[in-house]
Amino acid sequence: MRAFVFPGQGAQTIGMGKALAAAYPAAKAVFDEVDEALAQDLSGLIWDGDIEELTLTANAQPALMATSMAAMRALEAEGVTIEAAAFVAGHSLGEYSALAAAGSFSVADTARLLRARGAAMQEAVPVGVGAMAAILGLDFATVQDVAAEAAQGEVCQAANDNDPAQVVVSGHKAAVERAVDIAKAKGAKRALLLPVSAPFHCSLMQPAGDAMARALADVEIADPKVPVVANVRAEAVSDGAQISALLVEQVTGSVRWRESVIYMAAQGVTEVYEIGAGKALSGMIKRIDRGLATAAVGTPDDVTAAVAAING
Repeated sequence: MRAFVFPGQGAQTIGMGKALAAAYPAAKAVFDEVDEALAQDLSGLIWDGDIEELTLTANAQPALMATSMAAMRALEAEGVTIEAAAFVAGHSLGEYSALAAAGSFSVADTARLLRARGAAMQEAVPVGVGAMAAILGLDFATVQDVAAEAAQGEVCQAANDNDPAQVVVSGHKAAVERAVDIAKAKGAKRALLLPVSAPFHCSLMQPAGDAMARALADVEIADPKVPVVANVRAEAVSDGAQISALLVEQVTGSVRWRESVIYMAAQGVTEVYEIGAGKALSGMIKRIDRGLATAAVGTPDDVTAAVAAING
């Protein structure tokens, strides 16, 4: 049994998806559709632009989705459809890519939703007010305690439960800085501020959650063709009617990635294919469960290898 998973922010690189678009007309069509939906030459930015501009949240989110969907369309061109997976899941914005791959959203609607999501998240908190930090070497429960101790009347929450040794905290900058110091005192191997433009997945993002509720209300959401393991639930969802509420909750809620991977393994998943840019999720998955086989699918060669493995 296999799962297809889709990366989140931080995986972006200049040139991602370019070889896929050159090799597969269906992959090129994804980038064209996203460009048209956003009335922007986003593909030009992705392939030949400036990494700082690409990393802006409002660009990175639709760009990473486009790259994931291009990889998915390349697989489909070789005869591997989404139904080859028992589950799909995505890390934060990657959940939108997973839903697009599973047919809940059109590519154009997903691009517009992610542009709105990126802009709303950026606007929710003035630059410099919030921060995020990665805590390495402490488990989720311990980091929750660290965040609670660091808050001191401000917001500080455990935002991303990535793997057994990596949890990200998010909130007011001073509180997150306190969390870094407290985590080090509690024996964290490393605790460092992340180069992000906003404090994602904490209650400071509530204005963005409200904005996404409005944006999602205008979009048709179909039942996914395969179950989606939702970030905020860490369990499978198959009902399109539930998806909107879960995506709104995701803006301020924790990304329960570690639990999501454990859930999929418990259902019988043994192989996980990371569809799109980079290999960050594959690394997390190996730290969560060494028994899971992982493979990244981001280039034409990756597509060829994945098709051979899945059909073999």
